[in-house]
Amino acid sequence: MNKVKVKTCSAAKKRFKKVGGKNVKIKRSKAFRRHLLTKKTAKNKRQLRSGSYVCKADFKRIIALLPN
Repeated sequence: MNKVKVKTCSAAKKRFKKVGGKNVKIKRSKAFRRHLLTKKTAKNKRQLRSGSYVCKADFKRIIALLPN
């Protein structure tokens, strides 16, 4: 009998990236940078450029979507 393969969630693999070896973190991009950029200040847009990491509360849910 064959085992069922665990599939990676396609939406998650486009949005998140695993970083680090032993202490794994999940890198993500910041929200509010897709459209309506004319009303946002240059300072605000510059700060949204930098990525950040997923918080501890969401980590377990997202790591389950990225098994491979």
